Amino acid sequence: MADPSSYRPKPGQIPDSPGVYKFRDEHRRVIYVGKAKNLRQRVANYFQDLSGLHPRTRTMVTTAASVEWTVVSTEVEALQLEYSWIKEFDPRFNVKYRDDKSYPYLAVTLNEEFPRVQVMRGAKKKGVRYFGPYGHAWAIRETVDLMLRVFPVRTCSAGVFKNAERTGRPCLLGYIGKCSAPCVGRVTPEEHRELAEDFCDFMAGRTGTYIRRLEKDMTQAAEEMEYERAARLRDDAEALKRAMEKSAVVLADATDADLIAVAEDELEAALQIFHVRGGRVRGQRGWVTDKVEAVDTSGLVEHALQQLYGEERGDAVPKEVLVPALPEDAEAVSQWLAERRGSQVSLRIPQRGDKKDLMATVQRNAQQALGLHKTKRASDLTTRSRALEEIAGALGLDSAPLRIECYDISHLQGDDVVASMVVFEDGLARKSEYRRFQIKGFEGQDDVRSMHEVIGRRFKRYLQDKERTGEWEETPEAPTGPAPTGPAPTGPAPTGPVPAPALTGASPADDSEPREDDGRPRRFAYPPQLVVVDGGQPQVAAAKRALDELGIDDIAVCGLAKRLEEVWLPDDDDPVVLPRSSEGLYLLQRVRDEAHRFAIAYQRAKRAKRVRSSPLDDVAGLGETRKQALIKHFGSVKKLRRATIEEICEVPGIGRRTAESVAASLASTAPAAPAVNTATGEIIEEDDGGSS
Repeated sequence: MADPSSYRPKPGQIPDSPGVYKFRDEHRRVIYVGKAKNLRQRVANYFQDLSGLHPRTRTMVTTAASVEWTVVSTEVEALQLEYSWIKEFDPRFNVKYRDDKSYPYLAVTLNEEFPRVQVMRGAKKKGVRYFGPYGHAWAIRETVDLMLRVFPVRTCSAGVFKNAERTGRPCLLGYIGKCSAPCVGRVTPEEHRELAEDFCDFMAGRTGTYIRRLEKDMTQAAEEMEYERAARLRDDAEALKRAMEKSAVVLADATDADLIAVAEDELEAALQIFHVRGGRVRGQRGWVTDKVEAVDTSGLVEHALQQLYGEERGDAVPKEVLVPALPEDAEAVSQWLAERRGSQVSLRIPQRGDKKDLMATVQRNAQQALGLHKTKRASDLTTRSRALEEIAGALGLDSAPLRIECYDISHLQGDDVVASMVVFEDGLARKSEYRRFQIKGFEGQDDVRSMHEVIGRRFKRYLQDKERTGEWEETPEAPTGPAPTGPAPTGPAPTGPVPAPALTGASPADDSEPREDDGRPRRFAYPPQLVVVDGGQPQVAAAKRALDELGIDDIAVCGLAKRLEEVWLPDDDDPVVLPRSSEGLYLLQRVRDEAHRFAIAYQRAKRAKRVRSSPLDDVAGLGETRKQALIKHFGSVKKLRRATIEEICEVPGIGRRTAESVAASLASTAPAAPAVNTATGEIIEEDDGGSS
């Protein structure tokens, strides 16, 4: 635990201008990002008597080893830079909302020549118009099915579209009138794009125009005694009305607004958002977060606004944002929102009428979401804490291993040897930190040697990152390990104007180039408190030897053997046996099983890629058509290998010279050893007839 006074800036050194500040830990990782109207006042607050700080703030300043800042011109720039750095550095002590589910959107791909209507999840793409989010994908499909009567926009995939272009026949939707069939030229690209834009206008809330137009055309068709056309227009108008009814009217004045409500306690907060367009609720979503920093409701709202609109532009930012509490600097936030929308945005607390009533509904949803989340998590959080404490006690660790890395080796009879590294933090899988390795140092099957290579490579990269950030310097006496070091350099970094890349983010550092002082999460920069290997005493000894060779002695190592679920420690002849009911054992099993699953998936992917190749690929002049003819005739490469030249010549299109080349190539390629199903023990016959 660091003493904040060891890195406290000197009096008068911090400017009294607007800016953004960063706290870094001893590994130079950015652990907290904040902004301030007055940097001197805000940063000085962190260096008061520790007893006067909020417990979470106290934890942050004692974890940090340095603080630095960047001066900006305005508070709006500070807001933008804070958001960019939180997104770039992922600081552990900043509030970060996480979606409680992956919400589906109704998307129109206006960036394509023939726009397509479809359901989309995940990150938003440039040039695509989004509507939602929706609670369920089926709700989107029901709405789209009703609207395709009036706006017959393409909904098919690229493959189906190209196949229809090639054959000149549209899909079923084209035949029943729910697609304008641009694939076969029934409409021009311009006409189809106009349909897509009308679809977007209707979804955006401009509904009255289209319904009035349909009703007018229906009346005119009836007067002209075109009754079939009038009936079709009547049905189209009814379909649009049914689509509108799926979104109840909540605000009679056709308002476009987002309503945000927060429910919170001392440890967590839940956020609910209703997206209202044209007076109707067009989408709803919820976020939850741990309150890892001392933050009130206005701070939670500000973080939510940053995350909600940080990547949005234009109409995606509504004209009105209704919140339960205004951010600390509401004027700067409003100006930031207006810049993103391109016009004025009203940020306010609803005081009366329908909007206040709807906000109460959103608030009830937030309270229910928080209650449900706490019910789900309470037992899980307690269990994970107990599991980590049990592991620390069983292995003799000084503290609970908050970061655990597990390694597993996978291969098939010595081929395609790979390894996996999975990471659990606070007892939960952190999949963004997973890594895969190919064994490069040797060929063949040797799990112990493979484990030594993988551990050595992983922690060699860790030491390289430490060297780049200046945490230790390599000395001639100890070329393979870190030299003893003192605390990380203290004091503020040089300040100055905001560089352009800092406002837009940057890609992760290239491992081939030293990158100092950037604070981004690196691929191998964070050391674990515990390394778990899948295996027994030999694998544990190999992992420990690799760490010793690198001079690393502050990372615990253990192995979990599958047969009896025994925990092995280095240099111990007897294993540690945890009770079968132990939460610590259960957590180790989950970590080990996840590493095994990840390794198997990678190994199978490599094997499938290799199996897709064929010995026939090496035959000069043998094209795809004749390779398929040979396989079809003989059934497999195995049977083709046993055929004579005369039998090969019987295949249509294969002459004697080609047959001789095929026979010679197959003869020079030794057949692989038969695979064995390890579950049943049976030999799997080679049958690569489909691989070529």
